[in-house]
Amino acid sequence: MRNTVYDLVSIVLITILFAGIVLILSAATSIPDVHVSHSTNECVQVLNYSEDDSYSCENMPTKYNKVWVQ
Repeated sequence: MRNTVYDLVSIVLITILFAGIVLILSAATSIPDVHVSHSTNECVQVLNYSEDDSYSCENMPTKYNKVWVQ
């Protein structure tokens, strides 16, 4: 009986951990990329990966991946 409880708790914890990792990876891959000029340090382009996003250089997102470009 005791091993069954430990096995059940282990399965639940592993499932929660796996779901957390999937959510983190999903959030990390859906934030926009902002292309910034290396020479002028200004925004060149914003790549939106989510259909709901409509960010641009004039309307910058609060969280983004900075990509340096020439």
